[in-house]
Amino acid sequence: MPITILEHPLATDLLTVLRRVETEPPEFRQTAERLGYLLVAEALSDMPTEDVEITTPLESTVGQHLRRPVVAVAVLRAGLGLLESVLTLVPDAAIGFAGVQRNEETAEPMEYYTKFPALDDARVLILEPMLATGGSLSWAIDNVKRNGARDITAVCVVVAPDGVARMKSDHPDVRIVAASLDRELDANFYIAPGLGDMGDRLFGTV
Repeated sequence: MPITILEHPLATDLLTVLRRVETEPPEFRQTAERLGYLLVAEALSDMPTEDVEITTPLESTVGQHLRRPVVAVAVLRAGLGLLESVLTLVPDAAIGFAGVQRNEETAEPMEYYTKFPALDDARVLILEPMLATGGSLSWAIDNVKRNGARDITAVCVVVAPDGVARMKSDHPDVRIVAASLDRELDANFYIAPGLGDMGDRLFGTV
């Protein structure tokens, strides 16, 4: 299972802002979006392109367009924090949603909503910022695969070794792009050092 951890000073700087307990929701949302640009760009770095004839102000030349569509599937709620990053870089990307709530006792996912566009020929980006146990991400990937997805990349902010191991077991064909591989899960299945509950920090809920 391929995993890419961003090694870029900008990514490190932005992740530091997200980790700080003092970072309030407005700054947290803006920083998550900025970090998302780097993550999404990396997740699409191997996208196939095709030549297209264009005319510059000086002459005719050949450029390249993405050859296949992009679909972003936001795992609710936290995945919404990366959605604008996709739409800024790929304005014609189609959007899907995977609603899942974590059982606080077992850390396993509980589904409450799914809605996907056509997935068959697309690069599908699963936006799941916190890869902790891997249950929610594995569930989301199961769902998109049942709906025709074949080319899938998980876009995360921080990942834990447990979640990476779960993905290697359940979906070894899915690439992971993340800003950090953190140390461990704590007794409550939160990533440590992590950045807390990303959904709560994005939206100011407790």
